[in-house]
Amino acid sequence: MLLLNTIIVDDEEFARSSLYFLLQENCENIHISGIAKSVAEARTLLAEQEIDLIFLDIAMPGENGFELISSAQHRHAHVIFTTAYDQYALKAIKANALDYLLKPIDIDELKESVKKAVKHISLNRQNEQNNTARLNQLAENLSERNEIRKLSLPNGQSGYTIVDINDIVNIEADSNYSVFYLSGKDKITVSKVLKDYEEILPENQFVRVHKSSIINLDFLKEYNSKNGVELTLKNGVKIAVSRRRASEFAEKIKLYTNHRGDK
Repeated sequence: MLLLNTIIVDDEEFARSSLYFLLQENCENIHISGIAKSVAEARTLLAEQEIDLIFLDIAMPGENGFELISSAQHRHAHVIFTTAYDQYALKAIKANALDYLLKPIDIDELKESVKKAVKHISLNRQNEQNNTARLNQLAENLSERNEIRKLSLPNGQSGYTIVDINDIVNIEADSNYSVFYLSGKDKITVSKVLKDYEEILPENQFVRVHKSSIINLDFLKEYNSKNGVELTLKNGVKIAVSRRRASEFAEKIKLYTNHRGDK
């Protein structure tokens, strides 16, 4: 039996522990060699031991999962991405990468991914050049932010809430947390900083107007510049646009209007 030395890389404690449990209970080919909560910690694990397989989160504070790819290639480790958001490019990943898993992780999909990894690694240990091409294609596919349609947000109850991005009115920073305000007047608080979502969400629809605010332009009602730029959302919330971001906001409004007019 082929035993794969494996590490789990994820900044969320619940995601790390739940994946560890699922692998231990359901995948006899997997030996957990280490767990990391950041790309930096993962690099240390890769440098210290021979790793065959990495379950790698994408959106993490500091360095994201893409930035570990070169280290994985150098150490001849294969990657299965675990992603908290859905996008059309995932279809391309199925064809070009070892595999991906969408959170919350389904047991049957996990088993299938491990089975695929065992088969792939056993047949292609000497074919690292092709693996490098697959990983590069995967990074290129996943970087297409405009394709994201859903987010899986940790809900603080040992689970996830799947949110359609079109239901997000605005996101507000609260220290190291992000508060999502939804069109149904619900809100969800997530233990990730605003920058993580700024990098993920489609830039033609979402714009950061302040160091503590991201808005969905679909919910913009009006804005004025009488005493600095201030905008009003359709739910009545008023948000000041910072001076540093005022010109960018104006440009995004122009592009957004043109984009909607072309439809």
